[in-house]
Amino acid sequence: MAGYTRRDFVQAGAGVAAGLAFARPLHAVPWERAATIRVGLVGCGGRGTGAARDCLRGSEGVELVAMGDLFPDRVASARENLAKAASENPAFAAKYKVDDGHAFSGLDAYQKVLASGIDLVILATPPGFRPVHFAAAVEAGKHVFMEKPVAVDPAGVRAVIAAAARAKAKGLGVVAGTQRRHDPAYRAVIERVHGGAIGELVSGQVFWNQGGLWHAARKPEWSDMEWQVRNWLYFAWLSGDHVVEQHIHNIDVANWVVGSHPVRAVGVGGRQWRTAPEHGHIFDHFAVDFEYPGGVHVTSMCRQIDGTADHVGEQFRGTKGTTDAAEKIIGAGGASAFTYTGAKVNPYVQEHTDLVASIREGKPLNEGQQVAESTLSAIMAREAAYTGQVITWDQLMASTQDLTPPAQSAALPVPPVPMPGRTKLDRRWSE
Repeated sequence: MAGYTRRDFVQAGAGVAAGLAFARPLHAVPWERAATIRVGLVGCGGRGTGAARDCLRGSEGVELVAMGDLFPDRVASARENLAKAASENPAFAAKYKVDDGHAFSGLDAYQKVLASGIDLVILATPPGFRPVHFAAAVEAGKHVFMEKPVAVDPAGVRAVIAAAARAKAKGLGVVAGTQRRHDPAYRAVIERVHGGAIGELVSGQVFWNQGGLWHAARKPEWSDMEWQVRNWLYFAWLSGDHVVEQHIHNIDVANWVVGSHPVRAVGVGGRQWRTAPEHGHIFDHFAVDFEYPGGVHVTSMCRQIDGTADHVGEQFRGTKGTTDAAEKIIGAGGASAFTYTGAKVNPYVQEHTDLVASIREGKPLNEGQQVAESTLSAIMAREAAYTGQVITWDQLMASTQDLTPPAQSAALPVPPVPMPGRTKLDRRWSE
């Protein structure tokens, strides 16, 4: 890992499309029902392994044929987990086809996965690498499932928006890990909200409050870069901070309910509990007021502090009632106006099922612009808290902020903890 950063991935991937092998031409036409969709995985941590498992479980006629990660131990661990699942389920075993020759590690692992004759790629590395990997996948003509968020800074969001437009022009499917969009309960409730079930939308609140998360104890042989990548949650250049990496789910629901992205935000946040060096430089709590078109305000709150009250969910108020967006609509008088009683599905599986089905139907889903806007909305929340300023959508879209570390030796100092009133929007990694 010494001497390599996210920018090196950009340079390494510049010519990837020229040498890639294609299993079949990919156009917006119905996929042959009998044809197998060959899947590759980039990013073999817990999230990537889970996404691969969900993809295989979600549809027939799909096979996982290639895997790659920066670290060989992550590839080995993911293969062990998937092989165990295959040993317990013959149907799953028939879909898991990764051999030793198609298990890759290193900086170019994503290139090798893309060149493995796959049709669809799962991108599940730390989010800081997503813009590079997504652009490479689109240039290679691959359908894409990518975990959220899809960038960590405005520069990355703009790159994702551009790649999503290229994917649409090529007829490629793009689905993101905002699984609530594929949950029939959320879909049924929000469809009714858009139809006027709670009247004119007035305000909303979205929450993701929970305890702390994991961290990997540093080993003597790890460089600064390797330590940061293995602990990617705690570095904004890799995760975007937890308001972007995790709370994006709830912010995405707010955008969905309102039908737009926010136009401005003001917020507070800080680093009160997770102050040790192993927790990098990110905050552990945020509270933000989003203003949407038409003067609708949504309060956003997230926290990762042990011993505090957990609360994950959404609530919206209109002139005729309220809704939790997930199951119920309550009328103005407090009486139940709607409760979802339909089929329950696992949305983490359903998002893969929907992507594969759309490919087979010749009408590939493309959620690239949508998830890019939700990512930038979450970045807006972060920047409002980091800077202590009112942050607007237009400011972010024009911002020169780029959190990519410079290419350098193994020494990669931890950036300073953001300080409201001092931290600037248009900054680089080390500021």
